[in-house]
Amino acid sequence: MSMSTRALREILQKAGNDTCADCGAPDPDWGSTSLGVLICLACSGIHRNIPDASKVKSLSLSHWEDHEVQFMAENGNDRMRSKYEAAVPVYYYKPSHKDCQVLKEQWIRAKYERNEFIEPGKTSTYEQATRDGTLMKMGRDNGQFLSRRFVLSEREGTLKYFTKHDAKEPKAVIKVDSINATFQPEKIGHPNGLQITYLKDYSTRNIFLYHDSGKEIVDWLNSIRAVQLHYMKVAFPGATDAELIPKLTRNFLKEGYMEKTGPRQTEGFKKRWFTLDQRRLMYFKDPLDAFAKGEVFLGSKEHYSASPGLPAGTYCNGAWQHGITIVTPDRCFLFTCESETDQQEWLKLFNDVMNAQMSPQEHTMEALFKHRH
Repeated sequence: MSMSTRALREILQKAGNDTCADCGAPDPDWGSTSLGVLICLACSGIHRNIPDASKVKSLSLSHWEDHEVQFMAENGNDRMRSKYEAAVPVYYYKPSHKDCQVLKEQWIRAKYERNEFIEPGKTSTYEQATRDGTLMKMGRDNGQFLSRRFVLSEREGTLKYFTKHDAKEPKAVIKVDSINATFQPEKIGHPNGLQITYLKDYSTRNIFLYHDSGKEIVDWLNSIRAVQLHYMKVAFPGATDAELIPKLTRNFLKEGYMEKTGPRQTEGFKKRWFTLDQRRLMYFKDPLDAFAKGEVFLGSKEHYSASPGLPAGTYCNGAWQHGITIVTPDRCFLFTCESETDQQEWLKLFNDVMNAQMSPQEHTMEALFKHRH
């Protein structure tokens, strides 16, 4: 083993260097010789696209000069984070290794190319009183994407969109506290595809968007989060940032197909697309539907349960055999999954949600669900 290989191994043992500096993936096997951080293979590809800011080498396959090894030893992930992430706004969505490419790329560019987070006290690009711009939005009925004007207002706490750029009246006014936004490149069929979900008359409405610029679409996400946090601080004056951050946009816990039967459990099982967003389990005929066909609220384990299998005597015409029964105070929901793995994943999530403490807002939502259904 050469001196430099041994030295690099030692550097990897240093606190903070055992995960990727940018996405937190375990066991990073690349390094940036110009920034002094250890990164994973996926993030190294992004670094390679910004050669003015970063030069990357494989820890095991590349030849390292002594001065490069020395530089890595002197710096490392924790030290560089304290420089490049000194002033990341609390609402900024920091991607993990499970997040999509556009989020990771813009996070890395924001840190090392645009130096957005080096100076504390600098007004952030995401905190404008109004954000006004154009996004491509999928038509509700035909699946075609058309250019639409979107306006986000901190003062009003709303996101509006207009079908014509000079229209006086918006097509929709969406309250920021009801918004979830999550990147869905595969579903939308565009690497920068963003799904916005919100409540309209207590029903879930989806809109599917993209922008050809990765920076632009990620800026929209973080601007929405900035306005949400501002709104939450006014609504919950005593709450800490740590309590409020989970109320901002978040990834769905799980999505996928299951079969379900209707309330009388005699009408046969139909395949539906399911989305679990915190305590709300929504189902759609198609993953790109504008409106959910129905929703199940998952309350606390005192009154709700999720278990494997179906009740004895269930008429099962579906192709899928791995059943799940959810019992709520009002009724039973019966689902079947394609595989046992899928069934176990859904069950674990349903039970995690039911075992968690319910917040006052969730109790309010539960009451609205009962009233509505």
